[in-house]
Amino acid sequence: MKETKKAITRRNFTKISAAAIGSMPLMGFGNPLFNAVSKPKTDLNISLFSKHLQFLDYNEMAAAAAEMGFNGLDLTVRPKGNVLPENVTNDLSKAVDAMKKYGVNPEMMTTNVWDVNNPEQKTVLETASELGFTHYRTGWLKYPENRTIEESQILYGQQAKKMGLLNKELGLIGCYQNHAGNHVGAPIWDLPPILEATNNQHFGAQYDIRHAVVEGGGSWELGLRQIKPFIKSIVIKDFKWGKVDGKWKPVNTPLGEGMVDFNRYFSLLKKYNINVPVSLHLEYDLGGAEHGLSNITIDKKEVFDHMKKDLNFLRNTWSNAK
Repeated sequence: MKETKKAITRRNFTKISAAAIGSMPLMGFGNPLFNAVSKPKTDLNISLFSKHLQFLDYNEMAAAAAEMGFNGLDLTVRPKGNVLPENVTNDLSKAVDAMKKYGVNPEMMTTNVWDVNNPEQKTVLETASELGFTHYRTGWLKYPENRTIEESQILYGQQAKKMGLLNKELGLIGCYQNHAGNHVGAPIWDLPPILEATNNQHFGAQYDIRHAVVEGGGSWELGLRQIKPFIKSIVIKDFKWGKVDGKWKPVNTPLGEGMVDFNRYFSLLKKYNINVPVSLHLEYDLGGAEHGLSNITIDKKEVFDHMKKDLNFLRNTWSNAK
């Protein structure tokens, strides 16, 4: 696909404008909701997973993220998300306008995109590119029973390569998330054969430490060593093992209350010089906000308090990690 010079100029201008607006502290507003604070360059670039704010409209969502001190929003552009894929050409710009209004960066988004030949999915990427996004999470994959894992890895590698080529044209970086369970990438070790099929510039991994510890236990550090060349963005959340209906399962917790050793993890990220966009998730009980419900059962201030607490823990722990 060839772009016109006009399209390229517009895209670059949009991204430069978004970055400039996002880096400016909001000042001079009487409403304390606008008192966002600029972050030092050595700090993490943290977006809030917008799934947890789907009980708000675009303006309320952006204003809340700015007030809490997030750099951006990891916007859900997928079925049941903040922006529905079939409405992306109309609604994504509305969400971005609201984000820019409050100085919140349109950098990350979470999608169900995987097939570059799917017109709707391709339109999602093209629209996001025009509006200044740089990173997106893809849809998840599974290993079908009718072919071997090795055969699936070859196929998915070919598909990832095609996505990387499209991403290059659009100035995007696609990220596949490791997710616990019977998903491709759950054990981490199976991702490099897929990702190696790309040029590792416009397609890589969204590393999720919570899911890595669920699947890797004490060996998660080995998985991190293997996947680190491919990491393009990371997800932050915590968990502990507990009995649910008589069965042992991962139980999501606020940051610092679970099994993830964030001090060690952040020390390794610094050692490996990994400082990529971060998406903060809150998957523990938040009155339905953790599931992306549009109607929640607790006061929204309580939700915001949890978000600010996790954000402060994240920034402080990162700052103190050696």
